[in-house]
Amino acid sequence: MANIKIEKINKFFDSNHVVKDVSLNIKSGSFTVIVGPSGCGKSTILRMIAGLEEINSGSISIDDVKVNDLPPKDRNIAMVFQSYALYPHMTVYENMAFGLKLEKKTKDEINSRVLESAKILQIEELLKRKPKQLSGGQRQRVAIGRAITRKPKVFLFDEPLSNLDAALRIQMRVELAKLHNQLKVTMVYVTHDQTEAMTMADDIVVLDNGIVSQKGSPLDLYNKPTNIFVAGFIGSPKMNFIKSEILSITNNSLECSLLSDTKITIKKEIKNNLNVGDKITLGFRPENLAINKNLNQEIFTKKTVWRGKIMVIEQLGANLFYYIENKDEPIVVVSPESTTNLQIGDIVNVGFDPSKLYIFDINKISI
Repeated sequence: MANIKIEKINKFFDSNHVVKDVSLNIKSGSFTVIVGPSGCGKSTILRMIAGLEEINSGSISIDDVKVNDLPPKDRNIAMVFQSYALYPHMTVYENMAFGLKLEKKTKDEINSRVLESAKILQIEELLKRKPKQLSGGQRQRVAIGRAITRKPKVFLFDEPLSNLDAALRIQMRVELAKLHNQLKVTMVYVTHDQTEAMTMADDIVVLDNGIVSQKGSPLDLYNKPTNIFVAGFIGSPKMNFIKSEILSITNNSLECSLLSDTKITIKKEIKNNLNVGDKITLGFRPENLAINKNLNQEIFTKKTVWRGKIMVIEQLGANLFYYIENKDEPIVVVSPESTTNLQIGDIVNVGFDPSKLYIFDINKISI
């Protein structure tokens, strides 16, 4: 196992500044996921850790040893790529043994490590096949197995599941989590899929345009987002946002506008220098909203309500997602009911508990 310390690293591609003063401490033995939209710089950071991209400024240390000038082969890391990167003319066994042969390991040690890795990944019966005879999931297991045989201090994964179908991605997520629990080594995983991040990570790093927007455990990022970007990126469906204005302020509460024709009172300790008339943004998690035609229903007790029209209904088995018309953009409401008499075009009441609101100021930070 090894810790990774990244200090104010920067990367330029010509005049494009893609990684901007990023600093991270990745704990030894942790499963850390770097997540963000395409083009945010996450794969570039991974390649800089691996030594495949030059660092323009800053430093990276692995196990307290600065590796800026070390070639990839001397960093004791193993990388699993999105494209599998298997040699098509070699068998699975030969692919998994290739790195060990370059390290001039003995035949007995190579055989022992390959068989051990194949057993961990349950691919012993595939060792004599070539990549073209394998499914996508099997090829990814071989690519992971090739990394395991090296017994590196750090595993690096660059969107390894993005080429797999949805069902296989779920299966491989479970397998990777089990693998980490079994090997207990440091893993750094890059993805644009926040579901992968939430289900596998000990720590998540949310990257936005080359800058670390927030770092923390999955539940910390979900429950305590520090800005609108993280609040909107973490969670599926994403958080709803409504523009609002402060109407009055007392010691521990705000009165705000809601969709211009409703007022709500939010009890919250206010630390920022806010004033009456300031523009803010209110955030609502879909699962914290309730929907019904009848205001007398128990689900609306002690909840603020507004009305809207159902524009779209998504039926996903145990959950139903309702898209309710709003002046800015549709509000998403999640219902745990598998059956309902609500239909597209219905005018409904939407209720929520003000204590579960998120408030963001004009600078898009959490209040």
